[in-house]
Amino acid sequence: MSARPDIQFEEVRRTFPGPAPVHALRGVSLSVAQGAFCVVQGPSGSGKTTLLAIAGGLDAPTSGRVWVAGQETSALRGRWLLEFRCAHVGFVFQDFRLIDVLTAAENVALGLELRGCPGRQARARSLELLDRLGLAGRAGSSVRRLSGGEKQRVAIARALAGAPQVLLADEPTANLDWDTAREVLGLMREVARERGATVLAVSHDARLAGHADQVVRLVDGCVEAQS
Repeated sequence: MSARPDIQFEEVRRTFPGPAPVHALRGVSLSVAQGAFCVVQGPSGSGKTTLLAIAGGLDAPTSGRVWVAGQETSALRGRWLLEFRCAHVGFVFQDFRLIDVLTAAENVALGLELRGCPGRQARARSLELLDRLGLAGRAGSSVRRLSGGEKQRVAIARALAGAPQVLLADEPTANLDWDTAREVLGLMREVARERGATVLAVSHDARLAGHADQVVRLVDGCVEAQS
């Protein structure tokens, strides 16, 4: 594994202003090497989701610097940040954020089409990824007919469709039984590695540590431990 970091936080702070300001991150510094599977753990309110949002350019730090895939994303704004996210970052959201009226294959293909990929090519890549994730027989099924584990796989396929350099996952095993969760994690890690992607996942589930190359524990917005 390369020692070059794909994700790097340098003294990152994030404060949400208000009558009682919330200090979500308090000087977080961490590095995730290219190709690594990193799991960030910690109790509710520890700053995990804020860290993930900043890593993906969905939020900006109050202070500090962030690099993702070799780019200082904390210095990007507007369309430059949007273009960077589209080109380099894939997201797996806790609530999936799939479009219920579309099929599994259409959900995966849509993201590619929005990036300018021709429809036929997008469809072919969608089917290839769903097959790789064990959903070839469900590609034409409406999302609303899929189980939680199947929806999670569709969400992973959609995130990987654009061949991102960095894959970000928010509670990827939430509401899944452990057998399904273990299968989903294994597939996510395997497919990401085949494509050379770095994975950063946040989760309450302590069992994810056994699947990780790196584990970071956040407590009250600070890095308590890394291994």
